[in-house]
Amino acid sequence: MKKFFKIGEISRLYDIGVDSIRYYEEIGIIKPERSESGYRLYSIHDIWRLNVIRDLRSIGFTMEQIREYLEDHTTASSLKLLEEEQEAIQKQMLQLQKLQKNVSHRLNTIRSAQNLPLHKITQTTLPPRRCHILSEGYQAAEEMDLLIKRLINLDRERLYIVGSNQIGTVISRSSLFKKKTLSYQSVFLIDENGKNIISGGDYLCVTYRGSYSQSTNWGQQLIQYAESHDLKVTGDLLELLWVDIHTTSDESEYITQLQLPVQSIK
Repeated sequence: MKKFFKIGEISRLYDIGVDSIRYYEEIGIIKPERSESGYRLYSIHDIWRLNVIRDLRSIGFTMEQIREYLEDHTTASSLKLLEEEQEAIQKQMLQLQKLQKNVSHRLNTIRSAQNLPLHKITQTTLPPRRCHILSEGYQAAEEMDLLIKRLINLDRERLYIVGSNQIGTVISRSSLFKKKTLSYQSVFLIDENGKNIISGGDYLCVTYRGSYSQSTNWGQQLIQYAESHDLKVTGDLLELLWVDIHTTSDESEYITQLQLPVQSIK
């Protein structure tokens, strides 16, 4: 077996970038010998150190932690390192399981949205929903997007916008009744850790596909439906974006659901 290897051989054999190997030399973690012509020559000992560095870096150990271990490794320190490595792997596994569950939920959300009945008004009972709300009105879609990004920043680890039906807006019911127009009052993100609550109760719901401009017409139809079915409107109209610009750039694929809180007059 060869006693020494050149940097290119090490890079190919162990899939470690040449720049990384040179960096490890610069900070003193490995110390290759030099040939008469000036080439770096790496020993089996250097290769062992590179393998340790690669393995520990892959699970998040810092270079300082790795340096401390390499400078003085004993049976005791190796046991301690393996225990820390095991703990780090377990944390990664939990994080990946959490991420997998989240992605699975969002995949189901998009698939479910594509199967929602369109253009049909239904009455349903919804539970209270915790959420984050920014009570700031807006007019243009660009303004809404900025508000949503501010909401996302409240909890970067939990809130997502791709494939999520958590995003919504609040539309003033008085503007629908009096002016027959949309007046956006706020934006929200449904999240179990949210500080605000969307009230539970009976809602009239309708889902449509395409441009948001349809919300005006469908909002009016919900109000008319409530009046003709002896229902009292008890709150503002909610506009939930099941599939929006964060999921598709094709406006014809947008899927929006309107939810109007109501109460029986009888």
